[in-house]
Amino acid sequence: MELYNYMGYELIEKIINREITIQDVIQTSFDRIETTDNLIHSFVKLSKDKALKKAKEYDIKIQKGQKVGKLYGLPFANKDLICLKGFPTTCCSKILKGYRPPYNAFVIERLVEQEGAIHIGNTNMDEFAMGSSTESSCYGPTYNPWDLSRVPGGSSGGSATAIASGQAIFAIGSDTGGSIRCPASFCGVVGLKPTYGRVSRYGLVAFANSLDQIGPITKCVYDSALMLEIISGKDPLDSTSVDIKVDKYTEEIKNPIEKKVIGIPKEFFGEGIDKEVESSVKKSIEKLEKLGASTVEVTIPHLEYTIATYYLLCMCEASSNLARFDGLRYGPMSENLSGDTFEVFSRTRGKYFGPEVRRRIFLGTYALSAGYYDKFYIKALKVRSLIKNDFVEAFKKCDSIVCPTMPSTAFKTGALINDPLKMYIIDILTCSVNLAGIPALTIPCGFDSNNLPIGFQIIGDYFDEKSILNIGYQLEQELDVYRKITPVIGGGK
Repeated sequence: MELYNYMGYELIEKIINREITIQDVIQTSFDRIETTDNLIHSFVKLSKDKALKKAKEYDIKIQKGQKVGKLYGLPFANKDLICLKGFPTTCCSKILKGYRPPYNAFVIERLVEQEGAIHIGNTNMDEFAMGSSTESSCYGPTYNPWDLSRVPGGSSGGSATAIASGQAIFAIGSDTGGSIRCPASFCGVVGLKPTYGRVSRYGLVAFANSLDQIGPITKCVYDSALMLEIISGKDPLDSTSVDIKVDKYTEEIKNPIEKKVIGIPKEFFGEGIDKEVESSVKKSIEKLEKLGASTVEVTIPHLEYTIATYYLLCMCEASSNLARFDGLRYGPMSENLSGDTFEVFSRTRGKYFGPEVRRRIFLGTYALSAGYYDKFYIKALKVRSLIKNDFVEAFKKCDSIVCPTMPSTAFKTGALINDPLKMYIIDILTCSVNLAGIPALTIPCGFDSNNLPIGFQIIGDYFDEKSILNIGYQLEQELDVYRKITPVIGGGK
């Protein structure tokens, strides 16, 4: 079996036993990128020379019996909005052309500097993480390795395809309304959105501060559990990060789930869910019952207001956050400097922001304007509280909630790019989790008639990542679909 078909924990064991070297793994990653990235376009910038040099250094350390960190030099792909000191970080937008952060994000410090992951490059994404298809990047779209005519999901599409195709072993993404879980579902990999505050957002270029959260994308649940152990914890540079115990996820995922109570929300199986997706998810629920878990029906009565509430809030926050990108502090400025400051800034932003980013800035600014602030923004905050309370009540009856991750499998590239409302609606099953601030995990649970992956979402109570990882791991082992190889480009998972 090719090295890129192994799970991360399996490669770590091989490195420890001196069966392979870190240089072997890193070189295999770059060979894989060379043969596949022309088809799927996962990466926007590679760090080949530095990565190979670091791999050689780590191999020497291992030969001398020295420690190199828990991730043993395995290849790590970084979403292009998480700051890595001195490395181009553009959020896949023309307005950040040439920007190189002067510092590392908290998660980069943990993964790369402390625990020995080797950064191999930054991955493609929807511009400023605004999208569900990875089509709005200034570098061009990314394509799904299961079917090159389809989208990989977004906004962390490049990170998901890098894992699904075997280009990287670990990847990081950000999730504002499903941006980790959507591409993980569409690409048949594992994606974890932690509780808001579990992982520091320091060094993450903000889209919507109250919704954004960083999380791992991996080939299997164990690897996600390992990454979460590393990146979790209080950060004095992020006031929203929480000082709360970080569980030993890699140990606790193997516990039996016989006493777990699984909530089935009736609203998540309603109109608009593809029949094959629903069938696969329900069969997976039966597998959980076979493993000893019990099920109970729960309700999220305000789910119908999720899309309107989510998009109002995220657009308002985006309008505020993206005000700093004016061509003066970051990126290029319009060549036409005539007129006053506001005219110059307006021309710069109109030229270098893509259409989806401009749309969200316009709508967010409108909703925050005089006369509409109370009508839109404040009302959306109140509805957000109702949605949060729905989950609080539901978790009084169960340990975790399960449902489809996405209402369908991956759609065709270009199918929704000119219909933003339909694009927004596909987030119906993911963005409620961000509004509530709770954790959620997606794992592959099967395939539709087009051999496209179907995602199974496990939603947890606040800071109870150990339960969703435990349930996800046990179901993953029972279903045994996570090693299936992508048919179009071969290899990968």
